[in-house]
Amino acid sequence: MATARRQQRPTSLDDLGRLSPEELMELYRKAKTPHLADLDGKLSGRLLTVPQAQEPHVRRWLEAFARSGLFPWQGKTFEHETPEAGHGVNRLFGERVSWFHFETSVGPSRAGNFDSVQLDYAHDGNPPLVRDVKDELREVAPGLWLGLAYLVLDDGDHLGCYFAVARSEGLG
Repeated sequence: MATARRQQRPTSLDDLGRLSPEELMELYRKAKTPHLADLDGKLSGRLLTVPQAQEPHVRRWLEAFARSGLFPWQGKTFEHETPEAGHGVNRLFGERVSWFHFETSVGPSRAGNFDSVQLDYAHDGNPPLVRDVKDELREVAPGLWLGLAYLVLDDGDHLGCYFAVARSEGLG
């Protein structure tokens, strides 16, 4: 069954949500690096999985919570300024709150020998722990981007979760 999933390219948040962390990483490594302008606008988002929480009951609970209307994170809004730089913000709580601003650029991925769109939260307006978060994105299908969220600590970079953002027509 996993083989069939790998052969069929995901086209929605739901499709990505059915993949394991290993399948997501394989897909991410084969994905395309988008231009910053490709991401402009309000994108819907979903937490896909937390690799360190793979106990079956914990994983099922997290995935169900992430799909529910109760999950606080709704997505990201992007705006490129130049082909090399831009910025954005996370939308939370039914899009009533915009928190955790980030700067965008294209640069080396932490997941392999390729580039990705980098989201850097290291500026004064964010809480200290959020400043240590580095997200990155790659395009897996038109209007659908797979992301990795890393926590950058003194002992190295730690993959915290997989997430995805999509244009409304890419939602499943």
